[in-house]
Amino acid sequence: MSGYAQQAGLGQAQAGVFDRSWRLFEEVVAGLADPGCGELTHAQLEDRLTECSRELMRSLFQDHLDLRASREQRLLGGVPGADGVVRARVERGHQRDVATVFGTVTVTRIAYRASGVANLYPADAVLNLPVGRHSHGLRRLAAIEATRGSFEQVGAALERASGVRVGKRQLEALAGAAAADVAGFYAQREWPACPDADLLVLTFDGKGILMRPPGAARGHRQGDANHRPQAGHPSVPRGETRPQTHGRARRRRRRRARPPRPRRRHLPARPTSYRQGRGRTLEASG
Repeated sequence: MSGYAQQAGLGQAQAGVFDRSWRLFEEVVAGLADPGCGELTHAQLEDRLTECSRELMRSLFQDHLDLRASREQRLLGGVPGADGVVRARVERGHQRDVATVFGTVTVTRIAYRASGVANLYPADAVLNLPVGRHSHGLRRLAAIEATRGSFEQVGAALERASGVRVGKRQLEALAGAAAADVAGFYAQREWPACPDADLLVLTFDGKGILMRPPGAARGHRQGDANHRPQAGHPSVPRGETRPQTHGRARRRRRRRARPPRPRRRHLPARPTSYRQGRGRTLEASG
């Protein structure tokens, strides 16, 4: 490890911070040099290096943040906030997690405190950390993928690209936050004046929508002799198209349109001779 550090021109103090990353790098190199790795296909090598590189990049990211935390100096006189209160008390070791495109890392920094007000972290401003958990890189990927499909597809695309799993509700919140400034962007944009000679052309798909008589399909135009409403279908004004319905709905309307069958109490009374003859037949059989 020291040989690698000397070749990179790092001091002993800085090299100690990146010991974990050096070990990971050596493990990747040793794995590629192993004779068993010579039997892997190029696709298997791609998958293996992709997974190893993500962890190596995350480790380098974490080691760099730890190095920044060790170098952070206390600001004399405290830190004034936007509310005018000066935070003069100092506490070291405050941490927060940030989900990046390489994985989750932990940021350690100094907190400046005062009673009755929120803490201030100047290191967060230097790093330009987001208010939430997810980094700007993940937010950018989520915004790009949100325009291409559902949020389930967005989550799958993020996991393929970065190996990080993000929940559906979190993706919805990230997409909404990315679109928060769209209205303001277009409000500040200066639009050139449109000449009077230019035409504004709009096209629409009128399928299943009531249309004007000139635009109605053949068989539904006014005065067409072949136009006959279907049995059981409510009457449609001339010149308008009938709304499209499913076959089950049409059959239900047809059943409703049929006259109900007469019940037994509505049937006409049978003649007396028939009843008497029926009675004599019963007596004879008895």
